[in-house]
Amino acid sequence: MTNRTEPTGKTALVIGGGPAGLMAAETLSAAGVQVQLFDAMPSVGRKFLLAGKGGLNLTHSEPADVFATRFGARQQQVAPWLAALDGAGLREWAKALGVDTFVGSSGRVFPTDMKSAPLLRAWLHRLREAGVVFHMRHKWTGWDGDALVFDSPKGPLRAQADAVVLALGGASWARLGSDGAWVPLLAARGVDVAPLQPANCGFDVGDPEGAGTRPARGWSEHFASRFAGQPFKTVAISVTGIHGEPFHRQGEFVATAGGLEGSLVYAASALLRDAIAANGRATLWLDLLPDRSAERVLADVRHPRGSRSLSSHLKSRLGLDGIKLGVLHERLGKEAMNDPATLAAAIKALPIHLVATRPIDEAISTAGGVRFDAMSAQGMLQNLPGVFCAGEMVDWEAPTGGYLLTASMASGRVAGQGVLAYLGLPQP
Repeated sequence: MTNRTEPTGKTALVIGGGPAGLMAAETLSAAGVQVQLFDAMPSVGRKFLLAGKGGLNLTHSEPADVFATRFGARQQQVAPWLAALDGAGLREWAKALGVDTFVGSSGRVFPTDMKSAPLLRAWLHRLREAGVVFHMRHKWTGWDGDALVFDSPKGPLRAQADAVVLALGGASWARLGSDGAWVPLLAARGVDVAPLQPANCGFDVGDPEGAGTRPARGWSEHFASRFAGQPFKTVAISVTGIHGEPFHRQGEFVATAGGLEGSLVYAASALLRDAIAANGRATLWLDLLPDRSAERVLADVRHPRGSRSLSSHLKSRLGLDGIKLGVLHERLGKEAMNDPATLAAAIKALPIHLVATRPIDEAISTAGGVRFDAMSAQGMLQNLPGVFCAGEMVDWEAPTGGYLLTASMASGRVAGQGVLAYLGLPQP
């Protein structure tokens, strides 16, 4: 894909400069289509760059059959995307750009230097070499007849092409360009769009049912002032979805001023969000010592402590202190803390009631979007022939860990391939 292909005389517009849009542009330009890419922001890949700030998690190394299960209810629809570009293929793609990758201890895949900027620079260089023309600060505002209309620094601009790929993102991190403003534009054209919702998001905790002694939402002032921003390490959570779906996983997450966030919580966020929508609250069961059996915990709690305080006893026997001890005091109260059976049971399964997701703009990603029934298998809108959709604006979601980025890029490749088929051109 590094050499410019003979032009075909066909043209395409790609709207959105995130990973899905860039991959669609690469697929098209590699086949000789003249691509013009439009983005509302001053530069492309802004969310991609921010996501890589602490180390770009490009994909995951787990087997393909396990990888596919991470897409939940949309596994069947996402499978064709992954057939076009899976985790192994994405590593090969990065290597062709001169970026080597490695597998971390968790199975996640990162560039060797952990950075996203060198990968993005190499990618953009390849796209420009292939003839892709970039138009920054051009915000798409809809259609005027068959032409697409943009607000540009020089005023309204109309553009037409043989095909269009929309890769406009969801509605999280609006400051980086994904603001969901496309929803009414497509709905006005009869495209069925599922409401956008937060995914990979944090949650607000609620007062335990019937307690009535703490704020209806959020931690107590004492807990929040001491522990907000601190991690729960080496814990496990269990959640049951509204349809009985079991979830149990070990990892870590962070206490916020009013609730919870972090990778372990994000992994269960779809189940928790849907439970709150259905029932007004969700319960997350927190195992503070997943490596110890319930019997061992009970025995250690009941072990005579002599003159030691309960806090000293729990730290000595079980290693419980800091935020783990703090959350027990927060949720149990003095009487329950001094009942060995109740305390031991809570250490292994402490109920944390969640009453709301954090706002969608704080979320890592979004669920909802253009429904699969509104598109062909390659992303072309049923109501708008020649217009394709890719990336996060489609109705699917995935946890963090490389799954979201892999499927976004894969969807861009599939949309590009769909355009080529629509234009009657061979695949590169």
